[in-house]
Amino acid sequence: MNLARLANAVAVILRTYKNNKMQLGLVQKIVTWSIGISFILFSTVSYADKITDARFSHAADTSRLVLELEDAPSFTYFSLKNPDRLVIDLQDVKRNFDFTSVGITGALVSKIRHSKPKTKADTRLVIELTKKPNVTLYALAKNDDFPDRLVIEMVDPDPVPVLINNQGPDRDKDIIVVVDAGHGGNDPGSIGPSGSYEKNITLSIAKMLQDYIDNEPGMRAIMTRTGDYYISPNDRPKFAAKERADLLISIHADAFTTPQPRGGSVWVLSKGRADSELGRLLEQTERSSALLGAAAGVIEDRDTERYFAETIFNMSMDLSRASSYELSNNVIGQMKNITKMHKRSPQSASLAVLTASETPSILVEVGFISNPQEEKNLNWAQHRKRLANAMFVAIKQFFQKTPPDGTLWAQWKSEKPKQHKVERGDSLSLLAQRYGVTVGQIKTENNLKSDVVRVGQVLKIPRA
Repeated sequence: MNLARLANAVAVILRTYKNNKMQLGLVQKIVTWSIGISFILFSTVSYADKITDARFSHAADTSRLVLELEDAPSFTYFSLKNPDRLVIDLQDVKRNFDFTSVGITGALVSKIRHSKPKTKADTRLVIELTKKPNVTLYALAKNDDFPDRLVIEMVDPDPVPVLINNQGPDRDKDIIVVVDAGHGGNDPGSIGPSGSYEKNITLSIAKMLQDYIDNEPGMRAIMTRTGDYYISPNDRPKFAAKERADLLISIHADAFTTPQPRGGSVWVLSKGRADSELGRLLEQTERSSALLGAAAGVIEDRDTERYFAETIFNMSMDLSRASSYELSNNVIGQMKNITKMHKRSPQSASLAVLTASETPSILVEVGFISNPQEEKNLNWAQHRKRLANAMFVAIKQFFQKTPPDGTLWAQWKSEKPKQHKVERGDSLSLLAQRYGVTVGQIKTENNLKSDVVRVGQVLKIPRA
């Protein structure tokens, strides 16, 4: 019971006995005693709630702070200028969380801190900004996987345009994989017979895959979403373009009108959708000129420039689709050891999430959530972990074979000695001549005591 409720109760009592003076005197004594006791009780502030976790993410033009709380939050907020700040008051929430531990990315938010609240029972949160954003706050109710949350979305109204560098080697040394958990927020995706939401299954697997990737030296994962909020399918490929990613993998769970279908599948962008994306990109004059780089400055004819841009775009998208198809086969090969496959070869479709023009992109359906047994499997953490590991192994195999130029993996591959299986007619002198090294280098690399080699023997060939 708070002081406002106590005051209302007192008013009711006084109105009831206002015509009886004897009773009124007694009531006044009772009220005085009650208020005294109440102030003693309220002198020690009691908190109804506290922040248990906070996550910050930034992608494209949006910064997002998610607060996890023990109970549904009650809040108000307002903005301040000079400098720009967003102030959030959380009612009956303990000031317990250290926001210095929250990693801030992007250029919109500079700091998150506490400030003096309106009352001792509240928490005031101040988000220091570099400019005034468009702000949206909304609460999300707890479910089986997540507690109550408050989501603060800040959209940069004038984001700095992403410049695409086409110089090749000037890039992040890590292999960057964008991991996309399908659906989210007010889009639950498919719902299983027992009420499981696709959006929760996909987020759990995506986080597991992120852990596998981040724990692998030379690789780094970027999540399109880290919590339960909505991202448009058309915005998801922008993560790959912004981060100049080497792969986008989108995770989903299939569904059908009957419970019988089951099994996983892997999807790539259809040729028709790829061609339409090519046409859309070519309409962007600045984009095609940027692609051509210095060559655009010496091409006087606009039709000629468009022709060259179209040729380069075609080659880039064809390579991206070919890589996507190869990786899809890898994923199918690994997943079939974990679950039944509904489709045993890569499928193609016009899917918005796969339209990152220069990034290999695949969509993985981990099973039919509409199938009772598969829904049960997908709700089992160990099964989700095995699916995430299968995807990771396939991704790792793919990049071991063809690491992107400028990455550590490409460097490691170039430094790794080549191998040669000895065939009839081979000799150390012929191999030395073929690979541009000396006989002595081959003998040292393989600890050979003589110049004799035998058919079928595998030799390491040192770098020239």
